[in-house]
Amino acid sequence: MGVKLVVAAATIALASPTAFVQSRQLPDGGFAEQGRTASPELTAWAVLGLRSTGIATAKAHDFLVAHEGELAKTTDVELAVAAEAVSGGASPRLLARVRAAERPNGAIGPLLNSTIWGVLALRQAGEPVPPQTARYLLAHQTRSGGFGWAVGIAADSNDTAAAVEALVALRVRGAPLRRALAYLRRRQVRDGGFELQPGRGSDAQSTAWAIQAFLAAGRDPGARAFAYLRRRRRRDGSFRYSTRYTATPAWVTSQVLPALARKPFPLR
Repeated sequence: MGVKLVVAAATIALASPTAFVQSRQLPDGGFAEQGRTASPELTAWAVLGLRSTGIATAKAHDFLVAHEGELAKTTDVELAVAAEAVSGGASPRLLARVRAAERPNGAIGPLLNSTIWGVLALRQAGEPVPPQTARYLLAHQTRSGGFGWAVGIAADSNDTAAAVEALVALRVRGAPLRRALAYLRRRQVRDGGFELQPGRGSDAQSTAWAIQAFLAAGRDPGARAFAYLRRRRRRDGSFRYSTRYTATPAWVTSQVLPALARKPFPLR
């Protein structure tokens, strides 16, 4: 009995983040937090996370296609487009919904966040992006160098990191990226992690997003950021949201995986 317990404990200690995320897949192909039903949003994050490590998720693609009608927000549609694109191909129906959200001024959907994700989704699917979209994003970079989730909203690290990835995908270079990366670096706190906004404290998802942004721009995120993530890892392979909180581990771990794999969006 003692030997079995030791072996079991060793197995738990060696559990990988990818294995943890895979363990959250239900028989219908969707992904869910423990004790909950699958959702297309979490499934899309899991697909992107696993694909960044080279793991195929064909059954999840079928789930996403079957549940497209549940996607109400533009950003949810865009997220699903990106996930479908890397797991079996984005459906024409979802791509048409993204195209329908394009506006003459370059915005995609109602928010700055939806424009950023519109770029990432379209480029992940190998689709062109309207030329005015890059100008729209650059026009709404804040004086701090960061980007907010909507026009007129204070910048945060997550939207700034995603904007960097989108701008790189649009072949923007130079001062806008340097300013955005400088904003992100100011969000790195003493423990090596990144915080969403000033005073919030570090968390795993913000740190993962920041790592992806630096990688997208061809810059070194720094060893401290990766060390922060390693300290958030639990024995079952999942990642804590922060030092204090363990919440939505499937979602958090799915978003950490691309950073660990050193793969920014759109995935290549």
